[in-house]
Amino acid sequence: MYTPKKAYFYGTGRRKSSVARVRLFPGGTGEIKINNRTIDNYFGLETLKLIVRQPLEATNTTDKFDIECTVVGGGFTGQAGAIRHGIARALLQANTEEYRPTLKAAGFLTRDPRMKERKKYGLKAARRAPQFSKR
Repeated sequence: MYTPKKAYFYGTGRRKSSVARVRLFPGGTGEIKINNRTIDNYFGLETLKLIVRQPLEATNTTDKFDIECTVVGGGFTGQAGAIRHGIARALLQANTEEYRPTLKAAGFLTRDPRMKERKKYGLKAARRAPQFSKR
């Protein structure tokens, strides 16, 4: 059976079609690695980096944990939301009674149920109808 080298807290986050598996290593320096790349190298936009760090800033644990994420599916915005959800869930494992009210009030524990609407037959997209000329 596999035993990890270092103890960590685990959380799974989901958003749209993205799934993030997040591991929080206590006693870290605040380094965030996503798919074996730094957060600055992975996300180009500053807003996406801000979204990922929101649960840590809400609980004042920005430099207490090292974070390793594996994220698949979706686009960059969905992946950032999935990582945020996973970090919030992993923080709950770390210290439930202290962090839960803060994370719940900020809405980081709720999985966003909005998904892409499916394409319908006879239309070009979910609601986009073909254009007809007047002739």
